Amino acid sequence: MRFSATALLLALLPLAGPARAEAPPEPAQPPTFERCLGELAALAQERGVPRTVADAALSGIAPDPGVVPATQSQAEFVKPIWEYVEASVTPERIATGQAKLAEWSEVLGRIEAAYGVDRHVLVAFWGVESNYGAALDGPGIRPVIPALATLACGDTGRPGLWRDELVAALRILSDGDADRARLTGSWAGAMGHTQFMPSAFLRHAVDFDGDGRRDIWRSVPDALASTAKFLKDFGWRPGEGWGLEVRLPEGFDHRLADETTERSFAEWRALGLEPAAGAFPEGAERRAALLLPTGAKGPAFLLEPNFRVILRYNTALAYALTVAHLSDRLRGGTGFVRDWPRGVRMLTTEERTDLQTRLAALGYAVGGADGKIGPKTRSAIRAFQAATGLVPDGYAEPALLDRVRAAGAPAP
Repeated sequence: MRFSATALLLALLPLAGPARAEAPPEPAQPPTFERCLGELAALAQERGVPRTVADAALSGIAPDPGVVPATQSQAEFVKPIWEYVEASVTPERIATGQAKLAEWSEVLGRIEAAYGVDRHVLVAFWGVESNYGAALDGPGIRPVIPALATLACGDTGRPGLWRDELVAALRILSDGDADRARLTGSWAGAMGHTQFMPSAFLRHAVDFDGDGRRDIWRSVPDALASTAKFLKDFGWRPGEGWGLEVRLPEGFDHRLADETTERSFAEWRALGLEPAAGAFPEGAERRAALLLPTGAKGPAFLLEPNFRVILRYNTALAYALTVAHLSDRLRGGTGFVRDWPRGVRMLTTEERTDLQTRLAALGYAVGGADGKIGPKTRSAIRAFQAATGLVPDGYAEPALLDRVRAAGAPAP
């Protein structure tokens, strides 16, 4: 049995009289919503937002009950990757996207010339983020200020992030790029045709149609050009793609699929990799990293540096692969050649957290037990697999969790 330090000290006190332990301090209570709003207004003022703007925007708003629960159910983290990809890359969305490419061809040409980002990639972002604008009037759209205030005051996991985004949204109001009626978005505050977060809007949005306002809600040119500038600012390489699906040779060393070590296409070819369809991009010196999103049983991809830029828009692998794949389909490409391991159940969030906790207890660096499988966790999985005689493909599946549990790690 374990005793707290306080209990042990009391047990050792002389028995001549009853010991009176000082009561522990009451835990700090979270501020009420109204007091939190006042603190947010003061923070906005400290960062240059006129107090009158902040007070007017925050006055009288109520918490939005739908937003905090939404932080635990983001589709890109809870759906199997194939379900997420296939929900967006549909025949209808491909056909609509190709029609949008024709409709906005002249504007897209000018955006390509200005920022060097391929039009198919831009339209793919547009399709994934808002179904080419069709979702902007959908049931999930809500006023941004109340949503972000609710998160800033109620989401204990990332309050700093939401405070920063709320202040950025107030800056948009004070700069005159949008009024409160126009400032609408998702539960997380993502706005407009390509779902810019407020802080991204301030840094990357542009007035491409020349009307004096950066309007990503009503102006398709502004929205697409802003997305292109975002990608350029994070290092988009003109003339290069995101990557491609590849076939692995028999007996391939899956430890090479670490998604961070880049090799030239010539080096990958020498290791036995071949394009699943078509050919490798021109330029054998171009470099890419190998990724197996669902392990050795699913498709494999060589990812060029532009894929990392897509991840800057949304860090979820499923999201980035969806945008990349839709861009290929919009230019006439085919679906993936190798199917996903659909018969393998996806781990729940609780199971993924358990896996990370147990791997960490075994000495493997997972980068935190948050239930989200990222590059660090996949690296830890590969190390465990290699040490225990499994195929080191980095995939978190139920059989792997069983092996980790049987390896002697203590329960969380």
